[in-house]
Amino acid sequence: MTELLFRDDAYLRQAGSTVVGHTPEGALIVDRTVFYATSGGQPGDSGWVAWEGGRMAIATAVKLDGGAVGLVPAEAVAMPPAGTPLIQELDWDRRHRHMRVHTALHLLSCVIPLPVTGGQIGAERGRLDFDMPDPPADLAALEVALNALIGRDLPVTDTWISDDELLANPGLVKTLSVMPPIGQGRVRLVRIGEGGGQVDLQPCGGTHVARTGEIGRVTIGKIENKGRQNRRVTIHLVG
Repeated sequence: MTELLFRDDAYLRQAGSTVVGHTPEGALIVDRTVFYATSGGQPGDSGWVAWEGGRMAIATAVKLDGGAVGLVPAEAVAMPPAGTPLIQELDWDRRHRHMRVHTALHLLSCVIPLPVTGGQIGAERGRLDFDMPDPPADLAALEVALNALIGRDLPVTDTWISDDELLANPGLVKTLSVMPPIGQGRVRLVRIGEGGGQVDLQPCGGTHVARTGEIGRVTIGKIENKGRQNRRVTIHLVG
């Protein structure tokens, strides 16, 4: 398994690692990584790896069998062999924007308290699909409420519970289409706010900002009809 350094510190931008192998498709398999691997609607990170005598741009990171992570080169270049020490460096601006969007989408699920049927995160915008028979009556009020939550500068923290605890508390899961990954014994919960000021708690393996104020102001785009009861709500970062 690859050690997921971003899981303990989403602000870690650079780290050392070692090449442990290559995939047939040409990805580097590493023993530890700061690169988030594509999953849960969040894109894989991009950036660079460097080793003695070489440097390579990384287009994305992907999950592999057995809990390993593969770093996908941006172009075909000579690969460092297994055993080579690497320095990994994130495209931090892109990752940080993903973190801002991801946390904002958790807050969107608070101002629209309906089951979520899908979602996607980008560097400029993100969206959630809701089981929503009728569109919101006042879109401007939703945007005001969302930005008010952001402006409270709430702490974003995480904790872990067992698979059994999650199964015993199905209300923690907001997504209808995707069940949080279980089978490894524990599940990560992301909490926004604390104590009586807690506004959200849900399973999530992605990266988030440390406080909601870091998101900055967002706008809500038009509501798209994606089925009989499925409506898509898109948010955009401002700056």
